[in-house]
Order: sequence, then structure tokens, then C-alpha cells
Amino acid sequence: MTDAPDLSLSAAGAFLKGAGLETTVATGDEVVGHIDADVDHHTPWGVVHGGVYATAVESACSIGASAAVLDREMFSVGLSNHTDFIRAHTKGRLDVRAWPIHQGRTGQLWQCDVTREDGKLVAQGRVRLQNVPMKG
Repeated sequence: MTDAPDLSLSAAGAFLKGAGLETTVATGDEVVGHIDADVDHHTPWGVVHGGVYATAVESACSIGASAAVLDREMFSVGLSNHTDFIRAHTKGRLDVRAWPIHQGRTGQLWQCDVTREDGKLVAQGRVRLQNVPMKG
């Protein structure tokens, strides 16, 4: 079996560091994490940029889908990401949770919710992914 990559924020590239998703659970059945949103995530109008939500959704779903096929020496890449922005958020913790809707031999569909500390939904997305072999 291939080892999973380092998912820590400290090992991430600049783009993912900027988005700020810290994962605490990363399995083929569920991914859980959070973002400590602040002014660094804002649009010029003072609210968290939708790209932060789309990145969190894509990242969490890709991590989970890849974990699900790691034992087959595969990983998953996103084919489509549909993220809805439900309500504006300015500052504070955003909880991220993703889970599979469908896991097939060649493809997967995952859903992800982004909620604020009071449990209200801020964004929700679905990512369709393709399982691809790792290069040796």
C-alpha cells in the first residue's frame, strides 16, 4: 500500500495555506476539518470569498476520495465542483465535513458542508471525482 501524503497545512503549497483548511479526520468515509476565517479570506466587501468555500469543498472531497482508493494505489481528481454559497460569513471558525454519496470503481461523488460555529450552513458542495492510478 502507498503511504498517504502529508495533509498538514504546514506541508501545503501557498494557495492551500491561504485557504487555511486544517484537517482533523481524513478517511475514505469522512473528512473533517476547519478554517479559522478572518480578513485574510475576505473579498473587498469584507466577507469570506466564495473561492475559500469552493477550495475547502474540493480539498475535503478530494482527500476523502483519495483515501478511499489509496489501498488500490490510486488517488482521485475532481472532475466537477458545484459549490453553493448559502450565507455570508466574516470572521470565526468554519467547520468542514465531507462524506461519500457514491464510491465506484472508476469514479466517486462526495458532498461537503461548511458550517459556522452555531451550526448554520454557510456553503455546501458536491464534487464528482475520477479515480486514477498513481505513477510509479
